Amino acid sequence: MKIGLKHFSKNVTCVLLFPASFLYAKTGKWIASIRSNGGLQNTAKKAIRLYRRNGLKGIRHGFRILGSASQAKSMPRSSNDYAKWVLRYDTITDKTRAAMRERINSLFHRPIISVVMPTYNPNSEWLHEAIESVRGQIYPHWELCIADDASTDNSIRSILECYNKKDPRIKVVLRKQNGHISAASNSALALVAGEWVAFLDHDDLLSEHALFWVADAINQNPDAKLIYSDEDKVGEWGERLAPYFKCDWNVDLFYSHNMISHLGVYRTDLLTDISGFKEGMEGAQDYDLALRCIERIEPRQIHHIPRVLYHWRMHAESTAQALSTKSYAILAGQRALNEHFQRGKINARVEPVDQSYRVRYALPEIPPLVSLIIPTRNGMQLLHKCIRSILKKTTYTNYEIIIVDNGSDESGALHGLKQLQSEPKIRIVRDNRPFNYSALNNAAVKLVQGELVGLLNNDLEVISPEWLSEMVTHALRPGIGAVGARLWYPEKTLQHGGVVLGVGGVVGHSHKYMPDFQYGYFRRASIIQGFSAVTAACLVIRKSLYEEVGGFNELDLRVAFNDVDFCLRLREAGYRNIWTPYAELYHHESASRGYENTPEKIARFEKEKKYIKERWGEQLLNDPAYSPNLTLDYEDFSLAWPPRIKEL
Repeated sequence: MKIGLKHFSKNVTCVLLFPASFLYAKTGKWIASIRSNGGLQNTAKKAIRLYRRNGLKGIRHGFRILGSASQAKSMPRSSNDYAKWVLRYDTITDKTRAAMRERINSLFHRPIISVVMPTYNPNSEWLHEAIESVRGQIYPHWELCIADDASTDNSIRSILECYNKKDPRIKVVLRKQNGHISAASNSALALVAGEWVAFLDHDDLLSEHALFWVADAINQNPDAKLIYSDEDKVGEWGERLAPYFKCDWNVDLFYSHNMISHLGVYRTDLLTDISGFKEGMEGAQDYDLALRCIERIEPRQIHHIPRVLYHWRMHAESTAQALSTKSYAILAGQRALNEHFQRGKINARVEPVDQSYRVRYALPEIPPLVSLIIPTRNGMQLLHKCIRSILKKTTYTNYEIIIVDNGSDESGALHGLKQLQSEPKIRIVRDNRPFNYSALNNAAVKLVQGELVGLLNNDLEVISPEWLSEMVTHALRPGIGAVGARLWYPEKTLQHGGVVLGVGGVVGHSHKYMPDFQYGYFRRASIIQGFSAVTAACLVIRKSLYEEVGGFNELDLRVAFNDVDFCLRLREAGYRNIWTPYAELYHHESASRGYENTPEKIARFEKEKKYIKERWGEQLLNDPAYSPNLTLDYEDFSLAWPPRIKEL
């Protein structure tokens, strides 16, 4: 027989809490833990859930977790200890709750948010917890719309009817025939009276402040039509783990995997316009829904809340455990993406890659000429390896190579350049000015005939034969600025996976030194996505765009940061910069010009560093392609201590 919560709170809680209170009383830690978990009643709710699921063993384990909360302030920093991070930066206290309620009273607009939940034979305890996570919301203006898809477990109907009677904000429809998740979700949508809709799976949990932050975002962004948040997972003992700290809206990342996922919140009228969920897309019904929504709104109307508002339960049959547990979901996502591109008349096809997707954009029937610009000085061995790998491996045929010889004076280099001149695709241009990487490229771009230009270092070596085809397909897309490649050190650790602003005070390279057998943070070192900047060590762009933004800054950034400044000016002009892992090359970094290790080079570097910081200021600390919950101290996507989000 299940224990009633009210009875449990008044009687059994005291029995279970007394031993724990005795253990913690000498230090006062138990008082802090109860306060941080919402007082005695909320702590009791957590205790009863642990008791129902795991007996007294669960209670003991739970108090070990709760009791550690009061230690959070004094805990030493551990770059990826999420449990400690949660205790320190994402644990709600009574003071925070009071401040949130005060903020709610001052909101200009307090919309009703309809939480939509389809159910079918859920674990009854998890269903209770999911519903209670809505009932426990700090923001009170909500309704919960539940559609049961003809569950064969009769207890589910009883639970739902009980909640329907207990709380007038809970609406329930009991479907007579099983129609699967899309049909059930549409039945729940039919109950919606709110202005906004949030989606909750029947075995997951909302953070208690989830709808508060949604309502706050609606007030701060009145033009928004789609809102999404960060998410994490909840384990067997109720512990939180595996947070996905997302970036702001990044459509190319979204095409690679469903970065909206949970918590996804939509304007009700937007969902009405697209007629809700599409039957036949089961497994990726939420991905398909989001794809059809973004077709009708502007990117500026999509807002990201950089806070964990949703806890995705991990269990054997959940895609939170592994997407491979539902392989049909991958195929449904592929179909949803392909149909999206068909509706948009975009010549592209999608293929699954492990647990993500690769979008292959088509080349035009007559591929445009690409002018590959390679500045060099001496170092013939490196240049020779670079040129031979391009000529031997590149499958894209319509390209030319312009070697900009910046004052080579070694006899071997001069002889080698003369030999390369005989290659039909190669042209040698002599430029004897003092080394200025920006000026060398700017001058060369003016000389080339290609519709596209590729900027290459002379210490590259091609790995993937389709590298240039891949980069060209992206560079030709409307709205795309610079396209960057995945560059590896010779020992197969990552050199360039996209530029992250703010790392180390200026910029860093995403996932630098990551081994080639790893995928990166939520696969972000392995999927196509937008970045604020990419390296000019291997960059492809339309010549017209290069000239539109004035090329590289040859006055202030002769050697360093010119590519970052160039990409940020492209972004400022309204273009997106793309990084693709499917264009792969080795990069023997600094093997030609050396390192910044002389007084003169160090002084020049510091001057250029100062310029980039003054020119771009706060933008360097607010990279839309990176989360404020992730560190700026390292390049490994570890946690930020503290996060760079505003406190309430």
